[in-house]
Amino acid sequence: MARDAAELPPGQVATALRRFGLPQFARVRPEPPACPVVTVTGAVARPTQLRLDELLGPRDRHELRADLHCVTTWSAQDLRWEGVPFRSVHAVLAQEIGVSGKAGWVVFAGLDGYRACLRLDDALADDVLLADRLDGVPLGGVPLGVDHGAPVRLVAPAHYGYKNVKHVCAIEYHHDYDPGSARWAAHPRGRVAREERSRYLPGPLWRPIWRALLPRVRRRYERPLTTG
Repeated sequence: MARDAAELPPGQVATALRRFGLPQFARVRPEPPACPVVTVTGAVARPTQLRLDELLGPRDRHELRADLHCVTTWSAQDLRWEGVPFRSVHAVLAQEIGVSGKAGWVVFAGLDGYRACLRLDDALADDVLLADRLDGVPLGGVPLGVDHGAPVRLVAPAHYGYKNVKHVCAIEYHHDYDPGSARWAAHPRGRVAREERSRYLPGPLWRPIWRALLPRVRRRYERPLTTG
């Protein structure tokens, strides 16, 4: 059952989960390939490309019930994700491809071209998943649909939605922060609890700005899509 709106983080309003993102990605809908792969590059000794099933492998799968909070002030509550904790994937990558000990950031990139950066210790939190299923009860439920990030997406509930990259096809380890596709509008951490909506201006000042822009962006995402 969804929690009362009073329990939402400051500035958020409960709504249903809908396809959404930066305006420039509204008309791009990537179709997952028959055999998805993930490229791992950046501050690593041996860049590599792995099939998605190899990347997720036989590792322990987890279920996670969490809200998704968009920086534009809407929240989809009580979503049920299933996937593999990124910390488990990272532990294998660190050993097999030699992730630099100086890497402090990780960039996730999607098939649609969208990129976002998380601080590595944030990405290694217990509740960060590479999820390939949504609203499945119990484990082994409904596969993730294209609208919400198939074949696999990042789920980082403590961070605003712009950090939760859909259609993940690349993982890049970095020594320094990369603002990604959101550029100036992104915050290096993007933590919901601290209302880190952007690195410029306090979070509460962004609320009326994003709310004013939200209807226009939603209309773009409701138009017919192209295949990318």
